Amino acid sequence: MGADVRRSFGALRALVRLCSSWPPEAKDSELQGGSDASDTKTNLTLLGPLSIPQPAILHVDFNGMLRRGALSASRCHVQRWKGICCFSASTNHFAISDHEALSRTRNIGIIAHIDAGKTTTTERMLFYSGQTRRIGDVDDGSTVTDFLPAEKARGITIQSAAVSFSWPPASLEQSKKTENISVEKVSRRSSISHSINLIDTPGHADFTFEVLRSLRILDGAVCILDGVAGVEAQTEKVWLQANHYKIPRIIFVNKLDRNGAAFHRTIKEIGSRLHVWPALCQIPWWRLGDKKLCGVGDVVGLRALLWSEGSDGKAIEVFNVEQLAENDPEMANELMNARVALVELLSEHDDQMVELFLEYDEDHLAIPESDLVASLRRCTLQSPQHLAPVFAGASFRNVGVQPLMDAVDELLPSPHERPDPEIRIGGITSKLSTLLNGHLPLTKLDSKADAKKKAPSKLAANIGNLHGCALAFKVVNDAKRGVLVYVRVYSGSLARGAQLFNTSLGVTERAPAMLRMFANEAAIIDSIEAGQIGVIVGLKHARTGDTLISYPGVNPKNGPPAPLNTLQLRPIAVPPPVFFTSVEPESRSEEKQIKDTLQILLREDPSLNVSIDHESGQTHLAGMGELHLEIARDRLIQDFKARARIGNIEINYRESVEALGKKYTYNFDKEIGGKPAQASSTASIGPLNTNTISDYTLEHAQEIPLPDNNHLTILHPSLTDEGHALTSDDVSLPAQLDFPTLVSSLKSGVMAALARGPTYGFPLYSTHITLHVDPRQHITKDTIPAALSLAAREAVNGTIRASAEASSFALMEPVMLVTISINESDLGGVVHDLSSARGGHIISLDGEQSSTPTSPLSEDETLNIDTKRVYAPPDPFSSGYQGETLNASQNALRHITARVPLREMVGYLKYLRSLTGGRGTFVMQVDQFEKVTGQRLSVITKEMKGDGAY
Repeated sequence: MGADVRRSFGALRALVRLCSSWPPEAKDSELQGGSDASDTKTNLTLLGPLSIPQPAILHVDFNGMLRRGALSASRCHVQRWKGICCFSASTNHFAISDHEALSRTRNIGIIAHIDAGKTTTTERMLFYSGQTRRIGDVDDGSTVTDFLPAEKARGITIQSAAVSFSWPPASLEQSKKTENISVEKVSRRSSISHSINLIDTPGHADFTFEVLRSLRILDGAVCILDGVAGVEAQTEKVWLQANHYKIPRIIFVNKLDRNGAAFHRTIKEIGSRLHVWPALCQIPWWRLGDKKLCGVGDVVGLRALLWSEGSDGKAIEVFNVEQLAENDPEMANELMNARVALVELLSEHDDQMVELFLEYDEDHLAIPESDLVASLRRCTLQSPQHLAPVFAGASFRNVGVQPLMDAVDELLPSPHERPDPEIRIGGITSKLSTLLNGHLPLTKLDSKADAKKKAPSKLAANIGNLHGCALAFKVVNDAKRGVLVYVRVYSGSLARGAQLFNTSLGVTERAPAMLRMFANEAAIIDSIEAGQIGVIVGLKHARTGDTLISYPGVNPKNGPPAPLNTLQLRPIAVPPPVFFTSVEPESRSEEKQIKDTLQILLREDPSLNVSIDHESGQTHLAGMGELHLEIARDRLIQDFKARARIGNIEINYRESVEALGKKYTYNFDKEIGGKPAQASSTASIGPLNTNTISDYTLEHAQEIPLPDNNHLTILHPSLTDEGHALTSDDVSLPAQLDFPTLVSSLKSGVMAALARGPTYGFPLYSTHITLHVDPRQHITKDTIPAALSLAAREAVNGTIRASAEASSFALMEPVMLVTISINESDLGGVVHDLSSARGGHIISLDGEQSSTPTSPLSEDETLNIDTKRVYAPPDPFSSGYQGETLNASQNALRHITARVPLREMVGYLKYLRSLTGGRGTFVMQVDQFEKVTGQRLSVITKEMKGDGAY
């Protein structure tokens, strides 16, 4: 079959598919209108590599409509940039279902290393979607998403910001303007307006938790790479975190307009450092002569997109491959090479692409564009850890952003295309849909009495009243609006004015108002539907990671019926803080304000931690890094106007028990609030790796992971998980104390006791606490939650003291996983400094394999990519360094991965810059805590007795 025949057959096939999928409710008048065979052929030029005589150059003007000569009349609205120049008929008269609306929703995040261009790209997205009238600039502090004073002053993103917009703009679908243009009505996602909820995340390592809690609720992400620096250390870290949640991603190689930009090297690094196959959907188009970036080549559609230099990026010239061959044959040839490589790569991951390849007589160029897009989407959604589509551009120069937005619509998933969220209910881990569909193993959740009577399941009967389930992932204290709780709704909906039960805290709160946020601006809404991200105003207790459920008629005191009152979505893991500073009020009258302000900071940012040194009476504020604490200090003093003295930043060590301790029982019998209160608790302590509960089965124990790798086991051999007596000889919990409240109270008491060790006063680490609960011994009619919490705290304190008397507690120091980026010429000096002066252990240099696992993924989930098989177009010979010869071996970028004690990394950036002439950079994260021994222990304890500052 000849090439022309195959291409005509592909065009006919695409047209048949289009006609069969056209919405049946469309009015006949909307589908009529002057499209003869020649017109159809001309318009299909825009959809694939068809050979058309004398094709015209398309001029896309975003303030008006598409202009093109020699086209006949048709009633069709032209939309803003579609990446592939698609058009769609007016659809403002169509009513869409809730499912269809959800399928047109994208919850995405922008992730990258610091200064890769995340905020700059976000600003262009807002501008092209019509949300802003001008492009914000990071340097002059005019961006929408970086609105905090500290963000404007430092030029970096500190907290994640949420914005919503439509792409393509919904207003254009309803535009009353029409032009006499005959076009093919293309059934493509990017031709229909989608609602995009975007979260711009920080890139600095100190604000990792901001990224973590955003990733927890995202459906997809855009990873931005600096085309000059390549794949940087923080990018690797965030990519691994996204792998943990199996988030589909697309990659945008940015800053290709800069001197030294290396697209070829960056693509290779995607394979070697991110361990994913790069599927090139675009390649950069270097201008003839000076080799500067002027546009991109669309590999999927076999066309080239040209942006005018110095423009706002709205006007784009589109060249098909035949035109490109006339003007830039080298680029046209490379574009076809890229298409061949893309089809070959997709064929390795998608069986349907193999069938298409054979169907089109193994002609890589003949495969229709729509089939390529469909294959890319399947691979992106089904194998996000194996393959990632790659796009190119320069956001600051307004090049390549609109096609990237098209790719968000086309390739990233809608909420209902994501895996079912994990839940825990009544001690059982399952999926949310399994619960909602009534497929949970209910015999474990219902009472034995119901099971014996074969009565209808209470859980199944109550599920129908569950109107909504959501996760709170961010809390912000707004000066004008008060407390704003950002939520992602996973099922049903949350309505304004509804009573919401917080299953994490066991409290009920009313939702007085709801908002959809646009950075620091807001719009009032009536409800937040499943799959959407919104804000609830006025919740007094909700924290990051809490589960909120809407259950009409909920008892404000007891919540929904069991076990729905224990339903929890998987919470957000909080990394351990490693630095701390002291916070002291300037006078006694300021104590309450300081305390309240610190609580606001903690509620906003759970990666901060506040503790009290009972010996000195000092308040300690701990955080993830030096910059993290500096920002917290600035907020405390400047934003909240707190009158306080802030001490030097110090390292937050830990303590760990080294031997099993004896059981200790504490009896609480005092008045609380003028009423008698009684409770008892028996506790034991030991190292986490040796203390076991092999004498008990899981149904008689509650296993609760705690921060700092600690673990709590609550043994209740005479109770069910609902607090009922296990046998007729046992005693149930009193009516005023249900089982979830008992567990929550005991957990609070244990965490308070673990906050301070017996030897150095640091929090305990890797400790296993076991509590015994027996209503006959520990609970009376006067037992209340506060008494239980106090009894548990004192029982744990007692067993800690007993253990300290019998054996010493070890001092544990944070050891960091450090990734350093330097030039080849500086490698020797930096490695020697790390391994000798700083006591570090080198794990790897560049692509060398590490002997220590540093990734949360298992080995079979981490791909080892052969970069020789990765297609990447050659970079231009000149990148602006005219007349200057560079020694490639001396200036090649190298990456060192090492494990180094945090104490040796304080102030390291200044020293690294002196070693590398200001060129070196590094990021680090906590790897683990290790025991300090020998001479090092003596040095550290002496420093603790001094001023404590480093």
